[in-house]
Amino acid sequence: MSSKEKRYRILVVDDEENIRKSLKMILEYEGYVFFEAGDGLTAREVLEDHPEIDLMLLDIRLPDIDGLALLSEIKKKSYSPEVIMISGHGTIPMAVEATKLGAFDFLEKPLHRERILLSVRNALEAKRLKSTVQDIKKRSEKKYQIIGQHPLMTELWQKVLKIAPTNATVLIQGESGTGKELVARAIHANSPRANENFVQVNCAAIPEELIESELFGHEKGAFTGASERKLGKFELADGGTILLDEIGDMSLKTQSKVLRVLEEGEVQRVGSSKIIKVDVRVIAATNKDIKKEIEAGRFREDLFFRLNVVPINVPPLRERKEDIPLLIDYFCEVYSEENNFRRKKFSPEALEIMMKYPWKGNVRELKNLVERLIILTNKQVIEPEDLPEYLFQEKELLLPDMRKTKSLKEFRDEAEKNFILFKLKSHNWNVSKTAREIETPRSNLYKKLEQYGINIKVGAGEAVASSFDEKEEEESPNSRGPDGR
Repeated sequence: MSSKEKRYRILVVDDEENIRKSLKMILEYEGYVFFEAGDGLTAREVLEDHPEIDLMLLDIRLPDIDGLALLSEIKKKSYSPEVIMISGHGTIPMAVEATKLGAFDFLEKPLHRERILLSVRNALEAKRLKSTVQDIKKRSEKKYQIIGQHPLMTELWQKVLKIAPTNATVLIQGESGTGKELVARAIHANSPRANENFVQVNCAAIPEELIESELFGHEKGAFTGASERKLGKFELADGGTILLDEIGDMSLKTQSKVLRVLEEGEVQRVGSSKIIKVDVRVIAATNKDIKKEIEAGRFREDLFFRLNVVPINVPPLRERKEDIPLLIDYFCEVYSEENNFRRKKFSPEALEIMMKYPWKGNVRELKNLVERLIILTNKQVIEPEDLPEYLFQEKELLLPDMRKTKSLKEFRDEAEKNFILFKLKSHNWNVSKTAREIETPRSNLYKKLEQYGINIKVGAGEAVASSFDEKEEEESPNSRGPDGR
């Protein structure tokens, strides 16, 4: 075992001291960390003190407890190690029972070195694979997490939890980038179908001539290029959930076939006369106004009624701006971790600017910007000067929220502060240039910066601004002598 590899920890539980000694010699020689116990009580204590133990070799007969009972108890723990049962009185029913309770293997005494090591290696590999799968699942769950504490999101989440345990068809509507896929995944993850497939189909991305084959599959030779049989998405989702994303872009012909799946639970591959039964929960999503599509003759009304059993509307980000700091914090954590960066964050001033931006691309636009800033910004704290120009060019950025300002002075001060921030950003945080642009003395602008708590950071704005200021003062005509030198 390489010194760089993990040293797996193995606990041997057997009341025969000679067996424990023999196994200790074998396992330590192979590089494993060895623990031992002569009874069930000691085994419990060792596990409690060392929950990181990876594998147990457990005798089926112990002086204080039955080995199978201890196995059952261990498998209920959150830190459950793999278990290999060992016995000098093994029977087939006993081995079957041990397997049902979660034992990886069942070894009979006398124990043979090669048989032990083979079983140990296989059990530890199974343990490693399980840990890998769990890590992937955790990362996946984190990636598809719904973030938000706004009342609109609380209401949406309560609706998700209410409908998830049912088989009801769901129609999710909302603007592009609001997180319709996340809602669909949350419904699936909280349903009895959670351990089955979740299959997503983007109806807008598949060419019209291929969408039927994609959804329902095809037989070999069904059309030019069909060199082999292909299972459709509905068959792949059998027992699980299918998300028909952008269903508003689906052709009328395909809509009729989807309606048949919903009503009869049947699909028919292209080029086949065979009817295939499927058990699939259907979730549809669209950013289009389906009622207008029906009026225009582009969407079947009967399919709409069949899909719209439980309607869900995902609110745009501009209607829940209070969630923007939560989303930014979440994306900072995710992308800092993904790129092995130290955790980055946004300053209060930067957050304020981002909260005022309308986010026409919703959460997707916000997510992409945060990821870009995490990767490209070298500082730990992202400031207003690090934000892209377009965030400052929206009209509503320069004007305060009139619903929140109580007096004319408060409105004027907030508008002046936003105006100064915008002009500073436009001039790369150079105070002298900004003062000339807005036609005010530089000393007066510094007073305004102090009044509104605007800090031009060293290393970003101030260092550059200072050098510019000094250079400008040196080269200014007013700083030269009468002879122009």
